[in-house]
Amino acid sequence: MQTLKHYLIIALLFLLFSCNVSPKPIDYGSDGCHFCKMTIVDKVHAAEIVTQKGKIYKFDATECMINFMDEFDTSEIALYLSNNYSAPEALTDATKATFLITENIPSPMGAFLSAFENHSDAQKTQVDKGGTLYNWSELLAHFKD
Repeated sequence: MQTLKHYLIIALLFLLFSCNVSPKPIDYGSDGCHFCKMTIVDKVHAAEIVTQKGKIYKFDATECMINFMDEFDTSEIALYLSNNYSAPEALTDATKATFLITENIPSPMGAFLSAFENHSDAQKTQVDKGGTLYNWSELLAHFKD
């Protein structure tokens, strides 16, 4: 009976640690986009979804992540992450980010969409490059149209 308790405790600990809900670094040049299957090479436009169970889906652009959401039960998603344009390779919470769509900053899938962790950085870039700013819910509505 003692042995069974030990196995149960070990199994519970394994379950707790195996379902780690956290982002994983994108291996640029090797990882492929889960939606369009392109190799992820752009270090300022990539994105990532982490599910409640810790499964990672990587994307070459935020627009691929948004398009993927149409095919997925979004209640299972724990984290939506986009690369921060101001800090290449750094992932930021997409639900709190500010997005800029401007034809002066191309993105891999042609939506001209960039994410910024700070609203002020997005505004500064907008002054220089033009375009329109969106928050997460506005961006989702924009892509639904």
